[in-house]
Amino acid sequence: MTPVKQNPKLLSPLTLAFVGDVVYELLVREKIVQVGSMPTKRLTALKVELVRASAQAIVYDALEPMLTEEEHDILKRGRNSHTGSVPKNGSVADYRKATGVEALFGYLYLKKDSERLQLLFEKAMEVSQGEREKA
Repeated sequence: MTPVKQNPKLLSPLTLAFVGDVVYELLVREKIVQVGSMPTKRLTALKVELVRASAQAIVYDALEPMLTEEEHDILKRGRNSHTGSVPKNGSVADYRKATGVEALFGYLYLKKDSERLQLLFEKAMEVSQGEREKA
């Protein structure tokens, strides 16, 4: 494949979400292993808890007020895109919000704005931790 250098803003929201899905999961995995060693089964359970659509939907709501106009546009484009698939677990609304979060993280990654990416991820983990403590 020939690499194409372009503005990530010009990519489709689903392409951004395709990248953002991996970026978000990698950041989550990195965060989990910073806690320390634990059995693989526990690592996987924690990862799933943090990356599932319902968790990302909560992150969507928490991040939305913090975003620049440009970031908000990417978030909404991701949320409003039609994936053509139906979630196995959870609601369509949660799934769409999760796609928005993934599009935002994909956009920031491809834009090479690692500082902003890290800041928003830390907020996401703060919100997720708060939700876990409520449960």
